[in-house]
Amino acid sequence: MTNAEIIELWLEALAAERGTAASSLKTYRRDIACYLGWLGERRLADVTRQDMVAYLAHLDQRDLSHSTISRRRSVANGIHRFMVAEGLGTGNPAAELQPMKRPERLPFTPGIEAVDRLIETAHGLARDGSVGLYRQAGYARRAALLETLYASGMRVSEAVTRPADAVRPGTRMIHVRGKGGKDRLVPLHDRAVEAIGLWRELAGRYGSRSDVWLFHRVSNGEQHLTIDAALKEIKETAAAAGIPNASRWSPHKLRHAFATHLLQNGADLRVIGELLGHADLGTTEVYTKVNISRAQKMVRDLHPLSDTSS
Repeated sequence: MTNAEIIELWLEALAAERGTAASSLKTYRRDIACYLGWLGERRLADVTRQDMVAYLAHLDQRDLSHSTISRRRSVANGIHRFMVAEGLGTGNPAAELQPMKRPERLPFTPGIEAVDRLIETAHGLARDGSVGLYRQAGYARRAALLETLYASGMRVSEAVTRPADAVRPGTRMIHVRGKGGKDRLVPLHDRAVEAIGLWRELAGRYGSRSDVWLFHRVSNGEQHLTIDAALKEIKETAAAAGIPNASRWSPHKLRHAFATHLLQNGADLRVIGELLGHADLGTTEVYTKVNISRAQKMVRDLHPLSDTSS
């Protein structure tokens, strides 16, 4: 049986027995074309483990993404597994290969200047009384929320469900019950407290000041701001600020920024972990890797002996 005939049988089996979507089958065909193009005149039944190792090395040399290489490996493995099951081959050359390790992906973390620009833009919108009281109150809530997220490192789910009395006159700490019912105190700075005060004042003037939620809907004090609304607002503000990659911003990025910027300024890793509500130090250590990554980039780009410096 030819390579092409085996491939068609395999694709038909995927569609009939597993209900594989047409879009996935189209992707698999492209992956198969890559595999067969590399094999050339060799028969699928003759492929050895060494051939499979060489094929994966070929993919790696093409600077493909981890996900693409992983999928193409999976497709080749699926073909050979199918051949063994159907009596078209004596063994699967991909069966004993070591699983691919997924590369560690460091979180995208905004720089200090970008965060300042984002929050200043939010404050600028909140100061604009020409948009009407309803919209101005909404902008003031946005500025207060962004200030609070960056000041405290809270998860957005924790922030939008803070009760109305979470921030009292003279206080600079908020009590939070996080994941697993773990209690902690998180800090606020003066700017965040002032921003919350303005939001509450404008909500009161509009007639919707809430006794239930700190960050509530402008039109309904009985309902707190949703996570989806907070996500939409931060992207809108990043775009209004002219920040590149505005679509990548989210409330969680401010949590990353809180931790990373504290670490850059010399804060103790254990204290940062406590403020974030992490159960163990290992969860917090990702931020040290972010700093190492940035340090390596600085050396590469700015060191006088670097090949890229001028």
